[in-house]
Amino acid sequence: MSYKELAKTLIDQIPDSRMYYVVAYLQGATIPDEIPNAETLASMEELERGGGTVFTGNTADLFAELMEE
Repeated sequence: MSYKELAKTLIDQIPDSRMYYVVAYLQGATIPDEIPNAETLASMEELERGGGTVFTGNTADLFAELMEE
């Protein structure tokens, strides 16, 4: 028996009062996996190479720096 056939069999056994949860889960499962765009891929590669800006100060310094911008 395939997973689809098993799922259909199990759905028939679920009471209507619980079908909301099953439908919500199934709707989420039907969303295709998103493929990152070129900008996101480039950013991920930069971070993997150790690039990017890393703040190493304390919280007060961070807020002072943000207020300057």
